[in-house]
Amino acid sequence: MPALDACFEGTIPEVYDRLLVPLIFEDFAEHLAERAAIGAPDSVLETAAGSGALTRALARALPAATRIVATDLNAPMLEHARARHDGGRPVDWLPADALQLPFPAASFDAVACQFGVMFFPDRIRAYAEVRRVLRPGGRFLFSVWDRIEANGFAHAVTEALAELWPDDPPRFLARTPHGHGHPDLIMRELVEAGFPPARIEPLAGRSRAASAREPAIAYCQGTPLRSEIEARDPAGLARATEHAARAIARRWGDGPVSAGIRGFVVEVAAPG
Repeated sequence: MPALDACFEGTIPEVYDRLLVPLIFEDFAEHLAERAAIGAPDSVLETAAGSGALTRALARALPAATRIVATDLNAPMLEHARARHDGGRPVDWLPADALQLPFPAASFDAVACQFGVMFFPDRIRAYAEVRRVLRPGGRFLFSVWDRIEANGFAHAVTEALAELWPDDPPRFLARTPHGHGHPDLIMRELVEAGFPPARIEPLAGRSRAASAREPAIAYCQGTPLRSEIEARDPAGLARATEHAARAIARRWGDGPVSAGIRGFVVEVAAPG
């Protein structure tokens, strides 16, 4: 995975949280948090917390006595998540590498990760770290996106940018967020990391925005796709965003827009 695929810096965290989170993440976060709350765990670790969409959902869903630890390797995203947290209940915020978690073995009853495992440079190693910090029987819950063709706005943006740069199309969305949603691969990597076979379920929803410009801005300016665009044309971000917005409007209209989104929710228990 190119280094820029994990670059969430500058204004990206703010745009990501303001536009992309309500566009595609919030409903999935609620679902994952409700699953994590089953059995009233004493402690829950979140990896790849990003701007805190799942963290906020966990804070609402988990019992008041549950300890929540939110981690992310990207300091700007984690700081944005901390600033967005309403403070209604304590959350421990900690910069941490999912491939080398700074916790003793058997520290948590559950580990949750929303749409983050696709960014791990070594998923098997990351899964093995989750297994290490889980107590025997503890649950690992995470979500991944399905292929890009099953996610309307992301696919439309990717195709639109390929029109601008046909010889070198920006492929971040297809390569990384939507590049690892293969149940057989997920199962194989978890087993290799020491987990038993997992439960993998598809989860579909709708992505809604007030206008075609909102998803265009969300993807072009609120993800590392921005870095790919600017690498091809340092002054081309506005042009790329408008081109993507026109492509979305041609398919879904100029007013409020809605497109399908689809991912997978994975649940597996630590052996023991």
